[in-house]
Amino acid sequence: MARYVTTDLHGCLLSFRELLENKLRLTPADELYVLGDYVNKGPDSRGVLDYLMALPGRGYRVQCLRGNHDQELLDAARGRTEALWASAADRTLTLQSFGVTAATAIPEPYLQWLEALPYQLDIPGFTLVHAGFDFRRPAAEMRRDPHTMMNIKQFTFDASRLQGRRLLHGHVPTPAAEVARQVREKAGCLGLDTGCVYRHNPELRHLAALELDSFHLTLQPNIEPAYAIAQRPG
Repeated sequence: MARYVTTDLHGCLLSFRELLENKLRLTPADELYVLGDYVNKGPDSRGVLDYLMALPGRGYRVQCLRGNHDQELLDAARGRTEALWASAADRTLTLQSFGVTAATAIPEPYLQWLEALPYQLDIPGFTLVHAGFDFRRPAAEMRRDPHTMMNIKQFTFDASRLQGRRLLHGHVPTPAAEVARQVREKAGCLGLDTGCVYRHNPELRHLAALELDSFHLTLQPNIEPAYAIAQRPG
């Protein structure tokens, strides 16, 4: 049995499938953890959700967490229009993938699946979350703050707040070479978002998967058909 963690799929279905099926060769004996941001920015948000939602029915052990883009899509679909929901270009790609013209028309099964996603998860040796925690706050309090867990970008890691577990998160696109360095050093806090959706950025444009027991990092390049996205500033 292997335990894999990946994150920030952002509609990159072909890259995700290639990672799971041909690079990792995921089996029903393995465990897969995905740290959020399934939708927006990339070409096939609906396809990513369809694929993830179908995996348990095919016998795979998959646990998914909620990311800020997943929450933004939910807020828009539930009519909470005061919430910011991506850029106009991102919205267009996402809505096209669902075949609708408004977020409120996204089919209910997708919304229910997203609403059921937890914000964090403890597994042996690791705490998993989309973005991170505010470690300045008391341990119990910092873990009851969904907004921070989905959105924080900078924090000072304190392993004592997690009973010595390593922290794995996504959310902030990080050059693949830097992620590989942190993995080699077995850092106590690891960000695994290698910016797959940013197909014009050569230092990003990969999905990263970390096998937790061997600490082996697998990088899958973006193989999506061309789609409109700006180059991310360095």
